[in-house]
Amino acid sequence: MDNVILWQWILVIGSSLIFFLLSPLARSTRDFFQARHRGKSPNTLVLTGSLIISWIFAKSITNAANLGQSFGLVGGLAYAAYYLSFAVAGVILVRLRRAGFASIHQFLNTRYGRGAIILFSLLIGIRLFNEIWSNTMVIGTYFGAVGSASYYWAIVVFTLLTVAYSLKGGLSSSIFTDVIQMVLFGLLLIALLVNLSGSDQLTARTVWESGQWEMGLGLNLLFAALLQSLSYPFHDPVMTDRAFISDERTTLRSFMLAAGFGGLFILLFSFIGIYARQAGMEGDAAVQVARSLGVIMMLLMNYIMVTSAASTLDSSFASFAKLFAIDLGIGRSVRMGRLFMVVLAVLGTIPVFLNPEILSATTVSGTMVIGLTPIFLFWRVPAPRLSFYLSVLAGLAVGILLVLGWYPSEIILSEGKYADLLWLNVWGVLLCVLLFFIPKWLMQKS
Repeated sequence: MDNVILWQWILVIGSSLIFFLLSPLARSTRDFFQARHRGKSPNTLVLTGSLIISWIFAKSITNAANLGQSFGLVGGLAYAAYYLSFAVAGVILVRLRRAGFASIHQFLNTRYGRGAIILFSLLIGIRLFNEIWSNTMVIGTYFGAVGSASYYWAIVVFTLLTVAYSLKGGLSSSIFTDVIQMVLFGLLLIALLVNLSGSDQLTARTVWESGQWEMGLGLNLLFAALLQSLSYPFHDPVMTDRAFISDERTTLRSFMLAAGFGGLFILLFSFIGIYARQAGMEGDAAVQVARSLGVIMMLLMNYIMVTSAASTLDSSFASFAKLFAIDLGIGRSVRMGRLFMVVLAVLGTIPVFLNPEILSATTVSGTMVIGLTPIFLFWRVPAPRLSFYLSVLAGLAVGILLVLGWYPSEIILSEGKYADLLWLNVWGVLLCVLLFFIPKWLMQKS
């Protein structure tokens, strides 16, 4: 086991050093915040790969595998449903661009004022903050037990190495390394699935028969994911920032491809959980399967996690820098962008020492932003500023009620795990849409 840990350190440190050496040095704000390289924007292949790998987080892989273990194929499909977010965001954000808006912040400022920008920035700031600890925690588990010294050292070193090359090029570094990470991820995933497919635990039949199409056995989460996809992407600047750096045709094509291939990759990774389910394994599916496959495959599995986590962290650092330096106008320089990256690295690591739940970073934040649903689905509607605040704050309230469990059981119309998540999202979205339109209707009557 000590040799495995040593090789893992070699892979992490070695790949990070290579990324640092190869990553482009940003000399201008366009390079640092808009990923311009030699005056050119990312093409379809580069942008699609960047979108996919930046959304295949270490925690997403972990969640997909665990859901496959818990619910079989239905669990994998449920988590893959979140990737509909790419299609939703691609269509709406390209239409915003065609209407003359250069960013989401510009759209919100024009329609709803400076206060809306502040509230929205708070939401996406929380999102980026969550991305750091929820992904580095996954990496830590591959170096030691939760709470051990090796666990914490792995998290700290990994974060420092990732922020180092991110500081060099900003979004340019992020997208450049995304391409390398996407190729590595694809090759490693193929190797892993080929290895697993040679066993009786993972055949076409066992995959198809691994789950049951019942609300309490995965469908609650599937429907909740589909509903959250109408709002979830808009509070994730890792995705939305990439909608404004290439031409409109390239952007729309890339987002559509990312929806299909991203969902497919996550579904395939849930097969690891299905394998664990068939083999009777308990505990974290990805970790247990990795340990059962021998040293070489274990290292491959672990490096998939490292690759996916690094791609998410560097994207989060770049988006956090843009949020404060450009969108909020604090500094508007490469120097300030780099400073904000360091701030996020420090703040985002603190929760690691408090042992939060990884899945909550997705499901809870997804509920708290359902108030964005009418803001972007009905973006053409000239609603008053009050509409924005009523909808967004109502979504936040519903998310808080879900976390605290303060809701009447009578509103939950299905049974099993994630039933409360589904129905609070259903009633919450309906409430947010209603509150969005009420001020407009009142203005028309007056």
